[in-house]
Amino acid sequence: MLNIEKYAAIDIGSNAIRLLISTIIEKGEKPPQFKKTSLVRVPIRLGADVFLNSEISEENLSRMKDAMTAFQLLMKTHKVTRYRACATSAMREANNGHEIAESLREDTGIEIQIIDGKDEAAIIASTDLRDLIDTDKTFLYVDVGGGSTEFTVFSNGRTVASKSFKLGTVRILNDMVRESIWDDVRKWIRKNTKKYEKLSLIGSGGNINSIYKTSGIKIGKPLSYFYLTDFYETLKSYTYHERIFELQMNPDRADVIIPATRIYLSAMKWSKAKNIYVPKIGLADGIIKSLYNEKLAKGLEVEY
Repeated sequence: MLNIEKYAAIDIGSNAIRLLISTIIEKGEKPPQFKKTSLVRVPIRLGADVFLNSEISEENLSRMKDAMTAFQLLMKTHKVTRYRACATSAMREANNGHEIAESLREDTGIEIQIIDGKDEAAIIASTDLRDLIDTDKTFLYVDVGGGSTEFTVFSNGRTVASKSFKLGTVRILNDMVRESIWDDVRKWIRKNTKKYEKLSLIGSGGNINSIYKTSGIKIGKPLSYFYLTDFYETLKSYTYHERIFELQMNPDRADVIIPATRIYLSAMKWSKAKNIYVPKIGLADGIIKSLYNEKLAKGLEVEY
């Protein structure tokens, strides 16, 4: 007998807002199956508001309300039984972030949790990422967002160190990342990876997913440092409009992909990693997994 439920995750990032709906299939004592049923991405780019003006504009609040209303209807249509909405860098730095969250709750009924970088890294770590890192190898996990990048060192399947930096693609595009931030990231990576002789990167985020898809490399195989370097130089040789037309990139991807690639390459250089694995796992996947784990934990609770 199968037990089938649908869970939803809403990821409110600095570059885009995403709704992921997953179907969870349980059969007896066997491991559950998680199937991505629907993924909707809306490029609102809240970071452009917040990092320049310290608050979310009325125009983007209106767009968010439209998106959240649509998400709410999609969840209803899919008969979603559990959901969670998490907002990251842009919302937590906006002076009116909590006010915006309350306004969205009143208008759409969707509760939004504004989480910090540590929470974000922990949620992502609860995903199937564990299947990849539960070995005797060492990895530097790099999750590049519009407002921040989360770095986590995993060794022997355990978290060794983790830190979030205000180094994001939308910030870089708006010339809001001081050289000292790059220096801080470089020092942190070198300090926390220098004792490991062999280390690989795990890349997360829409940009590295896009690069991986374009590469045509077999799923499960990594991208090399040399491939990513060549790709970076190719990107820079095209204008923004050429990247959209000639490379067939979405307009909201064609600009942020260059600073994102720079972050990944810098992390590889400073950690001396030769390869980067791309499991296509992000915050939304982590939210789905954490919802399921909470359900299991609740089922194990003993009543007195």
